[in-house]
Amino acid sequence: MPAFGPLSVRAMFDEMYDIANQLVLLWARRGPDYKIAVTDDFTRLTLDTIALCAMGFRFNSFYQDEMHPFVAAMNTTLGAGSSRARIPGIVQKFMFSANEQLRASSQYQKDIAAQLVQHRRDHATEKKDLLNAMIYGKDLKTGETMRDELIAANMITFLIAGHETTSGLLSFAFLNLLKNPDTYFKAQQEVGRVVGKSKLTVDHLKDLKYINAVLRETLRLTPTAPAYARRVRDENKEHPPTLGKGEYVLERDWTILCLVSKIQKDPKVYGEDANDFRPERMLDEEFEKLPKAAWKPFGTGIRACIGRPFAWQEALLVTALLLQNFNFRLDDPSYEMQIKANLTIKPRDFYMRASLRSGITPTTLQASLVAPMGGLKVSNANAPASESGHTQRRGNRMTVLYGSDTGTCQALSQKVASDARQHGYEASIAEMDSAVDKLPKQEPVIFVTASYEGQPTDNAAYFVAWLQSLKDEKALDGVNFAVFGCGHSDWAATFQRIPRLVETTLEGLGAKKFADRGSSDAAQGDMFSDFDTWADQVFWPSVVSNFGVKPADSAPAPAEMKVEMEISTKSRAVQLQQDVQQGTITAAKVLTAPGELQKRHLEIKLPEDMEYETGDYLAVLPLNPDDSVRRVLAKFSLPWDATVTIKSGGPVNLPDNKPVSAFDLLKGYVELSVPVTKKNLQACLTHANSPATTAALADLSGPAYHEKIVVSRLSLLDILERHPDISLPFGSFLAMLPPMRPRHYSISSSPLHNAAVCSITYGVIDAASLSGHGRFIGVTGSYLSSLHAGDQTQVSVRKSNKLFHLPPDAANTPLIMFAAGTGLAPFRGFVQERATQLAAGRALAPALLFLGCRSATADRLYAREMDEWASLGAVDVRYAFSREPERSAGCKYVQERMLRDRQDIFDLWDRGGKVFLCGGPGMVEGVRAAAKEMVSQRAKDRGLDGTEERAEKWLKGMRNERIVVDVFA
Repeated sequence: MPAFGPLSVRAMFDEMYDIANQLVLLWARRGPDYKIAVTDDFTRLTLDTIALCAMGFRFNSFYQDEMHPFVAAMNTTLGAGSSRARIPGIVQKFMFSANEQLRASSQYQKDIAAQLVQHRRDHATEKKDLLNAMIYGKDLKTGETMRDELIAANMITFLIAGHETTSGLLSFAFLNLLKNPDTYFKAQQEVGRVVGKSKLTVDHLKDLKYINAVLRETLRLTPTAPAYARRVRDENKEHPPTLGKGEYVLERDWTILCLVSKIQKDPKVYGEDANDFRPERMLDEEFEKLPKAAWKPFGTGIRACIGRPFAWQEALLVTALLLQNFNFRLDDPSYEMQIKANLTIKPRDFYMRASLRSGITPTTLQASLVAPMGGLKVSNANAPASESGHTQRRGNRMTVLYGSDTGTCQALSQKVASDARQHGYEASIAEMDSAVDKLPKQEPVIFVTASYEGQPTDNAAYFVAWLQSLKDEKALDGVNFAVFGCGHSDWAATFQRIPRLVETTLEGLGAKKFADRGSSDAAQGDMFSDFDTWADQVFWPSVVSNFGVKPADSAPAPAEMKVEMEISTKSRAVQLQQDVQQGTITAAKVLTAPGELQKRHLEIKLPEDMEYETGDYLAVLPLNPDDSVRRVLAKFSLPWDATVTIKSGGPVNLPDNKPVSAFDLLKGYVELSVPVTKKNLQACLTHANSPATTAALADLSGPAYHEKIVVSRLSLLDILERHPDISLPFGSFLAMLPPMRPRHYSISSSPLHNAAVCSITYGVIDAASLSGHGRFIGVTGSYLSSLHAGDQTQVSVRKSNKLFHLPPDAANTPLIMFAAGTGLAPFRGFVQERATQLAAGRALAPALLFLGCRSATADRLYAREMDEWASLGAVDVRYAFSREPERSAGCKYVQERMLRDRQDIFDLWDRGGKVFLCGGPGMVEGVRAAAKEMVSQRAKDRGLDGTEERAEKWLKGMRNERIVVDVFA
């Protein structure tokens, strides 16, 4: 009889390593542009690993396109078990097709397990694995061995449970690392310190302490088995049975569901940042300080996971091996975790891309996986692209990299990429994250990026973290760069932080800045013109002086861009393709009285699998008003059914080489109402045909530009209509327009009320134009107000400032909120969530809302709801009616009401309250001034330094700790 017992740690590691190598080589050969279906490939990995280590069997999942049929059968049985719990038994009997599929899937799993057992009996081995232990092991009392059918049943259990949980752990771990790139590079650097270029061995695992903490923190936030059930034991004779020292009485037939995922986010244990991914809290010394039962991802008691050591070794090995050889990035930088559940939970629709690290090719990688890497030539992590397996680009090439959440920086990048052709350059454009470890050298690189509350945008966070992780002062020697930064000065403490950080960090790593940094302030409403001025006066002259241009006869003159096209009167509709999905309008209504500036409410059924949190944004891709489109068609004498075919080489945001309806092109691809830029005014000058128009354009593009163009919001179309003698071709007009961008609205609902539907609250601008021409119609407000129940719209959920959400310890953290008008939107979501929690029996700390309106009857938004929620105790509303101050304690504005009720604010602040502020710049500034006055006076009352400067400094110190602000234009 063969010997049996536990497989040795080293032997088990070798088999794990064998399967992991297959995954590594597969991803290496697929290349950096392949979308990795993360959970699918980790499922292949863990299934093959447990089958080989525990049973000596190879599923060979990486050698076939589809998942092994065992996985499909497993998913069928697990899915059926979950769904049938909600279906009456009598109904289940008539589910003939589903019942047959379930029977076939269950039988297939039994057949596979039986074959494994029979194969081992037919081919006996000395291997000390789990299967031999079950076949040859004897009961200590009876001396009997296990029946084959019982062994097969246990095989099914081990295969399912053993691979599902670990694949989920690995998937969540990589998602957490990529969503928190500073942790990603800490983990990768630990692999570099511990393993270096050597072959990974079992002896390395004990020293991977940070990755160990990453896995612990991942299982804390997303335990792959998120709950376990308990009931009163039969031998418990207590009458009645209780929990919590008699506080909770239990019925004997009750089943108690213990939510591990909630237990492990208790802010009393893990702090106010309990929902954040912070591996440092799970390092050994900190981990040992945790209270008993604060971390239970593997279950508890005698039913706890017996495969924990196996799973842990596998997860450590795979994580380290992948980080050693690849740089990863999210396929979609704005991806937010969504959950799919069967027996366990995993992230749904999670994709990433993998690039081999510098100096590694698929060929050298294959050799290194079976032999030490010390003898291989591996360049440093910052080698030029040509040394990293990327083709070296020659000639007048340029790279444009952008970091953009709202689309502005992306639009500016598209503009410079289009302009590059006019200066003799061929430009490539990409997100900043795509340039990690492969910044091109010996060519100009321009970064166009923004800050969001001092943090990088979603598609630049990975790149910024990578920059900050580099230590070699010559790491980026040979990179030539320029930076243009966008920002909003209302966030004074962090204004332009990321553009400055990118610039100084690049220089500190040996890169050469060839042009002074440009910048623009969104508060001035002049970003496109600022960019044009910087590009024309600083950037392009610096490019020419440092890199030269193509010969004049091979490059078009840079005087004017135009779109080469053919125009036909044969209409042909096109379907827009944007980075959004279709939502369905379920309700739309006006919130204000007739005659008032319209404030409206819109409810949208989100696309399947799109989730949101209270406080998030909804991005809406709008359409230009029909009237604006008709004005353009009339100006250029185009029939309504004209079709445009744009030839290659035009602006990168426009579809090329396919017919597009001119109406659709103008309605959905370009911005028609943004202020005309100085550069475009200069272009119009070349087409002016009268001295009066020439003089007017010269005046508008001079010192009067901001007042007469930006403040009055005078568009290019307005200019052409005001001066009909400007003979600007339609192609040039189209090239001057920035691409249509999505608009972001605070979601005004809570998923606790309805997870499938969210609402937004918005205003509609339809007023006399400040330009003196007709009316100014707000693009998105006009578009949204045209939608009715049943209509489709293109939307996506975007994360707001992570601090602009309800605090995790809602029972002990009071809320102090300030808003005016549609600034109420996020707070309606807050209060709706609190009302839902109160209705479910939750205890909550107080919430105080200061809300500015014009009148109690004209524009008191959501009046009935707010009154009902106030009666529940979900909120205490303090109104300020600007037209009816007698109805709001004599206060016209929010800042007056807050000064009057300052003691209530201080009471909640002293109890640990958090402050949230949402409104326009004027309202925000008023609240800020009142807060400064309150803090100053309180300090004086206590005999402290109460100067305004000290009060302002203190308030700034609280920003993004206990005070969170969202300013909208």
